[in-house]
Amino acid sequence: MTGQPFAGVYPAMCTPFQDDGSIDFETLRADARRLEDAGVDGLVPMGSTGESATVSHDEHVEVIEAVLEAVDVPVIAGSGSNNTDEALSLSRRAAAAGADALLLISPYYNKPEQRGFLEHYRTIADAVDVPQIVYNVPSRTGQNIDAETVIELAGHENIRGFKAASGDLNQVSQVVEGTRDEEFAVLSGNDGETLPILSVGGTGCISVAANVEPARMVALVEAAREGDYERARAVHHDLGPLFRALFWETNPIPVKAAMEIRGYGPGRLRPPLTAMTAENRERLAAVLARYEDPLAVDGGQ
Repeated sequence: MTGQPFAGVYPAMCTPFQDDGSIDFETLRADARRLEDAGVDGLVPMGSTGESATVSHDEHVEVIEAVLEAVDVPVIAGSGSNNTDEALSLSRRAAAAGADALLLISPYYNKPEQRGFLEHYRTIADAVDVPQIVYNVPSRTGQNIDAETVIELAGHENIRGFKAASGDLNQVSQVVEGTRDEEFAVLSGNDGETLPILSVGGTGCISVAANVEPARMVALVEAAREGDYERARAVHHDLGPLFRALFWETNPIPVKAAMEIRGYGPGRLRPPLTAMTAENRERLAAVLARYEDPLAVDGGQ
């Protein structure tokens, strides 16, 4: 990857499962091509939205390989774990499969100290020579990666980005400020915060909503990066109901329901996740109906 690392829209892909619980690779490849055709800048298989916590290591790599085979855009493979040795193994296997970059969620449940984060990420970055993105989502992991820790990690030649999903714009701004002299990207990890993060110097997003409305997410990010904040705000507010609906229940429950409603793939989830409630699914279908007009990509103006 050359130039500005990780700029634009990167859907955090869903993993489709067949009725017997096995991975539906045909649908996975078709979905990757659909997203590529919509103009996204890359794809992110095997993140939290891809239900990486419920697949085997072999399945994990097979999903990455299938997406790589299907598209020509960059593929950022999720390869994180709360076990450093496991994350290192997954990262090596993803890199060997041909992944263009890696997305590494911070160790969850363990709740390491900041020095533990530094050691974890440096261990992987020292051993695997592909660009890597540090992923901070304390609502899932139980521990925040401090801005100072991210800034220190940005000095490593292989650590080239930060996925911000803490909800703390001050922290994001501090990371942008502290990495301005590095070839380092700050990406939104929460769709509703993409525009604010772009406004303080972020470069794009790793997006759940882009699975459902990729062209609109591309329009939002492109407008902001071009300095057209009037248009970016219009698209942002147009997408607001979808951003909220996709988190009525735990991600990826709503987005997989939305994908099924749209005909993009099966909505089956692996336990312990369960199907969206009938009431919320009906409400979600009503939200999706708002986006049937392709002209609304311009913010409904």
